[in-house]
Amino acid sequence: MISEPLAVLRRITGTRPVPMAGERCEMCAEPIADLHQHVVNTESRVLMCTCRGCYLLFTAEGAELRYRAVPDRYLSFPAFTLGPGQWDELEIPVGLAFLFRNSVQDRTIAFYPGPAGATESELPLAAWGSVVAANPQLAVLEPDVEALLIRAPSRGRGRGQHGNDFTCHVVPIDACYELVGQLRQLWRGFDGGQDAHDAMDEFFAMVSARSRPAPTVSEVAR
Repeated sequence: MISEPLAVLRRITGTRPVPMAGERCEMCAEPIADLHQHVVNTESRVLMCTCRGCYLLFTAEGAELRYRAVPDRYLSFPAFTLGPGQWDELEIPVGLAFLFRNSVQDRTIAFYPGPAGATESELPLAAWGSVVAANPQLAVLEPDVEALLIRAPSRGRGRGQHGNDFTCHVVPIDACYELVGQLRQLWRGFDGGQDAHDAMDEFFAMVSARSRPAPTVSEVAR
């Protein structure tokens, strides 16, 4: 004879729902495609995978929300200037960094890739202030959800003598984390190695293809 506890256990296991396959929205648990959108928890800085409906709840511009939708915007700065000395003053040891404005801490934070993933660096305020002063268009950056992706020129290819050799784009912040995750698996040595640099070249080609010129200061002020 089956004991009462064992009978209950069998009923529970026999009626257990089938585990859900595929990715789910982290807010409402609806199924989502492999390619989906994200929102940022501005307090914890955690990215959340969301369905379209949940994503749209947090797209209001200027609203003070704990969660903010990550936009799909790519911008280029053809007139961006940054001298090698200014780059050194930012104290970023490699030739690639992404920077974003943390609205909770009210400061700009830099991340750069390495073998352990993304390394966080607090920018020297005076050094970063001089970069913004020389490039006022950078003010279009949306805090928490967009990043300035800056890449130093490759001196091994005979570049790096002029400020305009640096490239700068506004990109969705989730794209930056995706790039850093990819580089973490490829990174070798101090500067990343050839595979990492090839991945960066491919990523920047995609960014360049999707970018449109950032609005001018006068256009933003209208």
